[in-house]
Amino acid sequence: MSFSQLAQTEIQIVGVDQPLVKRYFQTFNAGHFDATANLFAAQGELHPPFEKPVLGNQAIAAYLHREAQGMNLVPERGFAETLDNGEVQVYVQGYVKTPLFGVNVGWLFLLNAEASQIHAVGVKLLASWEELAKLPR
Repeated sequence: MSFSQLAQTEIQIVGVDQPLVKRYFQTFNAGHFDATANLFAAQGELHPPFEKPVLGNQAIAAYLHREAQGMNLVPERGFAETLDNGEVQVYVQGYVKTPLFGVNVGWLFLLNAEASQIHAVGVKLLASWEELAKLPR
C-alpha cells in the first residue's frame, strides 16, 4: 500500500476526531513503522504493556519493526480532553489482532498543544488474568 493510499484509508473512532491519532493507527496498520515513529516528538515515549518505555523516534521505529509485525490495531471509541497546560490527552479503546490471538486494548495519547506531535502513547491490555493466561507465549 502506498502512502497516498494509506492517507485515503479512513480510521473511524467514535468520540475521537484527532487527525494525529488516526494517522498513528493508519501508519501502524499499514506497517509503515518509520512513519508511525515520526509522529512522535524527538524525545517521544512509547509505553508498551509489561515493558520499559521506548524513548525517541529511532528507538520507537526499531521497536515497532521488531515487535509489531503482523499486528492490526482496531480502535473503536474514545474521548479527548485538553489539559491545563494546553496538551491534549486522548484515550482510545479497541483491540489488537495478531495471527495468533486478539486482545482488548486501551491507548492513552499525550499530544502537544497544537496536536501536531505525540509526546507519549501508553498501551494497556484490557484483559483479565485468565484471558492473559490463555494467550500463546
